[in-house]
Amino acid sequence: MQNLTLNNGVDMPILGLGVFQMNDEQVAQAIPEALNMGYRLIDTASRYYNEKAVGAAIKASGVPREELFITTKLWFKDHGPEATRAAFETSLDNLGLDYLDLWLIHQPFGDYYSAWRVMEELLAEGRVRAIGVSNFYADRYADLVTHMDVAPAVNQRETHPFHQQRDMQELMSQHGTALQAWGSLGQGNREMLEHPVLTGIAQAHEVSVPQVMLAWLAQRGVAMVAKSTKPERLRANLEAVELSLSAEEIEAIAGLDRRQPNAGFTHQDPRMLEALLRLA
Repeated sequence: MQNLTLNNGVDMPILGLGVFQMNDEQVAQAIPEALNMGYRLIDTASRYYNEKAVGAAIKASGVPREELFITTKLWFKDHGPEATRAAFETSLDNLGLDYLDLWLIHQPFGDYYSAWRVMEELLAEGRVRAIGVSNFYADRYADLVTHMDVAPAVNQRETHPFHQQRDMQELMSQHGTALQAWGSLGQGNREMLEHPVLTGIAQAHEVSVPQVMLAWLAQRGVAMVAKSTKPERLRANLEAVELSLSAEEIEAIAGLDRRQPNAGFTHQDPRMLEALLRLA
């Protein structure tokens, strides 16, 4: 498994298993399969409501803790000096861990300044190895790095051939922040999965379109989280990061960028906050 070295020297696997919308039974099935294949990064969140299942699965796996890279995320309703620290303790307890490898602010809403200050404290205390953000667009990201002491190690963003995040990756490179892709397999977008550029490249390499998409991310130096409960897809995703695309193929995929998320609106649109508030 390839690693990316984060801006504080911590190594993070380039590919991780995401458990968004997995129930406890699916988590209990997918994590052992993934770990047996060589996965080491598991990505969850407090609002996935499966941290306890993740903790049970990694404990039962027998994989030494120091080999694992566990990410979870802070929900924006838990921003605030006391609330953020309490949420951290809850996540650790749910996961059955005494430290986290990566803790992310899940959404760029609410009092994320005070949340970040607490995260900086926890980083200094050695209770989390790296801290970062998720879904931060350029304005919020630039604001945070300007006013805080520690730059995010990671920004997890929707990233795929139709929404490539090249400008964001360039901006973040100035502070050593790694781009980590969610939605990296296109979230079932048929137009993307059947696009002739991608299907043509897949046919040339005798692989699937999702494998082409993951290989493209890896060659850009983008980390990724991919979700699956099926062993054959878990293995295919793992094999994809070793696939080498030509410069011409990379350029062809670059031409597909629409700068448009699958949802049709971004975290800069009030509709996103309204939707998230309904979940809170």
